[in-house]
Amino acid sequence: MKQSLRLGVAGLGTVGSAVVRMVARRADALAAAGGRDVRIVAVSSRDKGRDRGLDLTGVTWFDDPVALAASPEIDCVVELIGGAEGPARATVEAAIAAGKHVVTANKALLAKHGAALAAAAEAKGVSLAYEASVAGGIPVIKALREGLTGNAVSRIYGIMNGTCNYILSRMEREGLTFEACLKDAQALGYAEADPTFDVEGFDTAHKLAILTSLAFGVEIDAEGVSVEGISAIQPLDLTMAEELGYRIKLLGVAQVAAGGIEQRVHPTMVPKSSAIAQVMGVTNAVTIDADAVGELTLIGPGAGGEATASAVVSDITDLAAGMQRPTFGRPSTALSPSQRVAMQRHEGGYYIRLTVHDRPGVAAGVATRMAERDISIESILQRRSESAATKDPHGRSGQPVPLVLITYAATEGTIRAALEAIAADGLLAEAPQLIRIERE
Repeated sequence: MKQSLRLGVAGLGTVGSAVVRMVARRADALAAAGGRDVRIVAVSSRDKGRDRGLDLTGVTWFDDPVALAASPEIDCVVELIGGAEGPARATVEAAIAAGKHVVTANKALLAKHGAALAAAAEAKGVSLAYEASVAGGIPVIKALREGLTGNAVSRIYGIMNGTCNYILSRMEREGLTFEACLKDAQALGYAEADPTFDVEGFDTAHKLAILTSLAFGVEIDAEGVSVEGISAIQPLDLTMAEELGYRIKLLGVAQVAAGGIEQRVHPTMVPKSSAIAQVMGVTNAVTIDADAVGELTLIGPGAGGEATASAVVSDITDLAAGMQRPTFGRPSTALSPSQRVAMQRHEGGYYIRLTVHDRPGVAAGVATRMAERDISIESILQRRSESAATKDPHGRSGQPVPLVLITYAATEGTIRAALEAIAADGLLAEAPQLIRIERE
């Protein structure tokens, strides 16, 4: 058997600790799969005195992860620190400069610096592996980079943030507000004390940018992702979605469009009959539309120590077996420049919830402004006020009430222009709610 693959693990949080335990627990299976022993010989973390329940006998401790990365006793650095800058970036750069393989779960680092790191790794002849960076334990990176190379991908989309999916699931099932569900998610450890990165869609955007590069052979472009979060979703939107045969999910979507690749993250209505609509709680799902296989959906745990460690150890096993591939599926020099498609050019169906004054002519005024821009309305629902005491002889209360429209395919630009005209007419009592529809 070949010389052992010697690992240095930088970061001993939930995932790092799970990796240490998994490598020890699966030692024989990893050796059989990789053709050589896999050993953790060094670790680094901020708090040496913390009891993590790990057996680190014979393992060298480094206070500085960059020093760990430079150690001649290590063949592969497993970076599980997190963050696009600081120690994480310095550790990965030091490891590559020293000619060591890198395995990481760091989507923020890859989204921001992936192109430069990939080029550096290729120049040094080492691997930069990152299965754990997207969708936790779901092997979507390998599916795109290895399993689907005979396919031309036209669209990739999915639920890539368990926190958001948990919140939306609870809101739908229990009629709770976003704020109440977020508080529960924080208490359960599903959401951070500052949840902005998750609930406003940035975490999903980083993951989507990575998948876009792999799926379409373009340079990674996280700045080109249009991003909206879920904080404006109200229980009424979920109720209306149910009535209309939809479910609301925060999706990351990348697809081929005229002039380039459209990348977007936003709350989305998906048909209840679709596979992705059945994914509830903290579970993740990614759907790939390709010419040969058609539609392929991968569903599984998107976070958690064991699930993420599973993806990390999968990359480690590939390296032990001598399997090396270009970081984004092809050499960095072969990646095409990313051509951004403005969100205003997106075309599809829309759910529009307007809060209008309950008085005669309002619905007709809204329909007129839509028709002026050739926007066809598939359905319209209006909820009248139940307060009989304030109704006029026509049964109108004059109070704010919801008016919900479902449109046929239209461009984002025309929808926005129509809403601006409706607002200018004084028909709205508050800002409109706009949710895109992703049909099967």
